[in-house]
Amino acid sequence: MDQLPGLPADAFERADPSPDALFYRQPRLVTHIDQPAIDAVTAAYRALLPAGGHLLDLMSSWVSHLPDDVAYGSVVGHGMNARELAANPRLTRWFVQDLNASPVLPLETDTIDGACLCVSVQYLQRPVEVFAEALRVLRPGAPFVVSFSNRCFPTKAVAIWRALDGQDQQRLVAAYMRAAGLTGVAGRAWTPARGDPLWIVTGTSPG
Repeated sequence: MDQLPGLPADAFERADPSPDALFYRQPRLVTHIDQPAIDAVTAAYRALLPAGGHLLDLMSSWVSHLPDDVAYGSVVGHGMNARELAANPRLTRWFVQDLNASPVLPLETDTIDGACLCVSVQYLQRPVEVFAEALRVLRPGAPFVVSFSNRCFPTKAVAIWRALDGQDQQRLVAAYMRAAGLTGVAGRAWTPARGDPLWIVTGTSPG
């Protein structure tokens, strides 16, 4: 699957081409955005992800930023480090998988009521395939919420991401969503005077 027509051939290459499993083998039990930006993510999840639903937390870690006072039917977590995922109290179950090597999710079709991906979209080398997989497992009408800031591991972020910033990155994520088949794609920004900015892109499974 073409990631996006018209992009340079090296758009999804990275400065560090070594296997991701090596880079992520050491757990990082830290947060990658500041507390106001985390609060903005949590507020978006509260508004957009259905309470009581079955959720998918893609590219997760030891914390999911879901609202503490909202119960969900289940939360399936995906990530690259087993110790990080095992430490996440919101996950009902989890799995480790390198989506750049294999984007096919080990989940049944039309079983997820909402999906999220927080501050990691910049590392995807096959983003449209991953987003299409998210769409496959989402039930009709289910939301997909992608958030990101201006922080990253630069050697692992893809070239097209490093060439853009802010609103253009938001447009890029929106293009991923549309190319994957999500509908109602929209963006919003949290840009405080001080601290970490945050951009959110949302899409919906058709139907």
